[in-house]
Amino acid sequence: MLYTHASIITVNEKRQVILDGAILVREGSMTIDDIGKTADLTAKYPNEPETNLQGHIIMPGLISLHVHLAQSLLRSAADDLELISWLCDRVWPMQGNFTEEDGYVAAQLTIAEMLKSGTTCFVEALFAERYGFQGAVNAVVESGIRGCLGKVVMDQPRYATQSGISMHPGLIEDESSLDKVLECHEKFDGLGDGRVEVWFGARTPGGVTEDLYRRMVTVAREKNIGITMHCAEIKADREFFATKGHTPMTYCQELGLLGPRTVLAHMVHLDDNDIEILSKTEASMAHCPTSNAKLGSGIARIKECVDKNVTVGIGCDGCPCNNVMDLLQEMKLASLLPKAVHQKSDIVTAETIIEMATIQGAKAIGHSETLGSLEVGKKADFISINLSDKIYGVPMRDPVSAVVYIATGNDVETVVVNGKVLVQNGELLTMNEKEIIRKAQIHGEEVRERTGIPTGGRWEKV
Repeated sequence: MLYTHASIITVNEKRQVILDGAILVREGSMTIDDIGKTADLTAKYPNEPETNLQGHIIMPGLISLHVHLAQSLLRSAADDLELISWLCDRVWPMQGNFTEEDGYVAAQLTIAEMLKSGTTCFVEALFAERYGFQGAVNAVVESGIRGCLGKVVMDQPRYATQSGISMHPGLIEDESSLDKVLECHEKFDGLGDGRVEVWFGARTPGGVTEDLYRRMVTVAREKNIGITMHCAEIKADREFFATKGHTPMTYCQELGLLGPRTVLAHMVHLDDNDIEILSKTEASMAHCPTSNAKLGSGIARIKECVDKNVTVGIGCDGCPCNNVMDLLQEMKLASLLPKAVHQKSDIVTAETIIEMATIQGAKAIGHSETLGSLEVGKKADFISINLSDKIYGVPMRDPVSAVVYIATGNDVETVVVNGKVLVQNGELLTMNEKEIIRKAQIHGEEVRERTGIPTGGRWEKV
């Protein structure tokens, strides 16, 4: 198939934008077979079927570096709360009442929303045993998306500096969680034509003993298993590190966490030395601006990290702390917040944000050789965004600017992963959207009722 007449943001080494461009993906191919000007490719491949994307912007599929699949059933159930009460009073109790069927429905709902808004690859942060890991794997395989599925590793049932047990009993796991990840890795890693990866989803420091962290890191490096972990999200996290005589990055460095394919989420409360340490490692950062703002956690020091060449990607986090899984919206906020903080409009530019959501994300998960840019031989993972018929999208001048500052997930019309069309004309082809919505409404309310959480909002409903 030739996808023609689009403006193509390649994110290749030269960072070229091809106007009136085309991409060739031959039938049965998982990779890009050719890319260039439409006139050149149509002349070169006269018998190839054509999909005319006149007025569309084609770009690499978006990579969301921090996602909670299960939390879509918790959407709008924990608004306007600070993180620890948000966790202990709402999120953990609801998740602690999940069934495996709830976990599968939630994974479907989250993935469907991500695909329709242009995310083609994601990192799941903390999939608990009780959610049913097989369901998450099935949802990835069936949908066609790429998923790095972080299965929880923990042995301490509390958050940061809290004492005693603060986690809901339904979520508590012990050091055997490490072996359970390895069992899942042996069983599921590589399924779906390589789209499924099983990662370690380590709980936030304070939720894992140093001994278990070290054991996890040793196995991860031996087997090339990715690690993802929340880190330095709120001030209480930094206080926890101080009780250990550390800052966030000196602690992670001592435990050996700062290696390739380690994705550290949030990283709001870093000092200059933390950023300097991080910049000298192959670990990366998942920036979640909406979640950090909504929970009152703070604003990550993105400008400083970018200036130090830290690998920074972007993540939507979860539906109770963002409410939507639209990475295009996240990209806009990721650019705007540093400008406001530093009172400087020419930093963290649209071009930098595009890199974060594509090639930097690919680098973070260890796949920059195959993902993150549109080049011959790379995986055929791309999306098309159509602003040409939108009153807010014209006149169209710079496709890069338009993607970051104008587009939302509602403007995504085409999604291709591994050469397979998953979304066409804005419609999901691999999932039954209406059935997912129906089941999610039922399961979400059942979870809330089992937990006894109020319906939400501060105003009386009559």
